Amino acid sequence: MRVLWLGRAHYQPVLLLQQRLRAQVLAGGEETILFVEHPSVITLGHRATAADLLVPKDVLQAAGIETVRVQRGGQATYHGPGQLVVYPVVRLRGGVVGHVDWLTESAVATAARLGVPAEYRPDPVGVWVGDRKLGAVGVHVEHQVAIHGLSLNVTAASTEVFRQRLFVPCGARGAQVTSLVEEGASRALTTHDVAMLFAAVLLSQRELAPLPLHSCSVESLLDVVPTAVAR
Repeated sequence: MRVLWLGRAHYQPVLLLQQRLRAQVLAGGEETILFVEHPSVITLGHRATAADLLVPKDVLQAAGIETVRVQRGGQATYHGPGQLVVYPVVRLRGGVVGHVDWLTESAVATAARLGVPAEYRPDPVGVWVGDRKLGAVGVHVEHQVAIHGLSLNVTAASTEVFRQRLFVPCGARGAQVTSLVEEGASRALTTHDVAMLFAAVLLSQRELAPLPLHSCSVESLLDVVPTAVAR
């Protein structure tokens, strides 16, 4: 198992990296958990429709927000500065439900260690603090190996776009969002801080020994993960 911090990285290169890493796992290679913070992007899952975008794409583009159609479950969601995104490229343990439980239980435990009383709810799906959504989850599975994962809002910067009513988050009109800092965590908290804690929780949930969170760039990984195994 590798645990990697990618820093700030654009969405599509990270998606390509996930696809290549999954092909390696399918070929018997090592599993990897990626942690990343994206520039502003709205991703559209396989259930998303045109109605999920409340403004034209050129308006989003002018605001510096990319839109990308992806193969994960769910509808529209946002990733951006101040939000941690976790992409475990791993073999399923306990099926899709067990995988989602692993991610969401780890998010809840991470929030608890930072003094935020969150909980997972399957309907509407997500990690919540009261009626405010703290984290979103969506995965894609091929031959029992998952990509995509879970996003967790860390700072207030991560929730600003949601309040601009540019899209319908996860199909829930009028849904409120929040972040760890807005719920009382330290204002000095960074996505990297949360990544280190989240990594430790994820591994402990699977009874794995702690591993260091190595920093590397997407470009360096794409150079060494061969395109020949990409799917």
